Amino acid sequence: MQQQQQQRRMFTAAILALIFLLAAVSTAEAGKKEKPEKKAKKSDCGEWQWSVCVPTNGDCGLGTREGTRTGAECKQTTKTQKCKIPCNWKKQFGAECKYQFQAWGECDLNTALKTRTGNLKRALHNADCQKTVTISKPCGKLTKPKPQGKFHLLKAA
Repeated sequence: MQQQQQQRRMFTAAILALIFLLAAVSTAEAGKKEKPEKKAKKSDCGEWQWSVCVPTNGDCGLGTREGTRTGAECKQTTKTQKCKIPCNWKKQFGAECKYQFQAWGECDLNTALKTRTGNLKRALHNADCQKTVTISKPCGKLTKPKPQGKFHLLKAA
């Protein structure tokens, strides 16, 4: 009998300790001040200015570009970024500028050249590209006709 009373006292003490612990935790949480949201820090850093992409090997493929910005309290003022120059783009007008070209014009007998114009189709990473470009080539060279596939021949028949 005495053992049962001792077990009841221990059980009651454990329950009271648990209640006290829960009350202490909830009071501590209620007493904490909510942290104000971090204010967006206005940076005096300028915008990143990027150099042209410089291929690692050759004149196209994977490479790097350098970025710089100004500002008195900028943690980072220079950084390097990976970039890629597509190998099928015309490098004559800048490796980061892609143009959609018209068909070749008629041969100019005075200059013996034919010309065509290209309109800017896409520029990589804010590259400085001309809106339109004109290229010339000698008239004497024959252009290879595109091979016609089986399907094209079937349609013509």
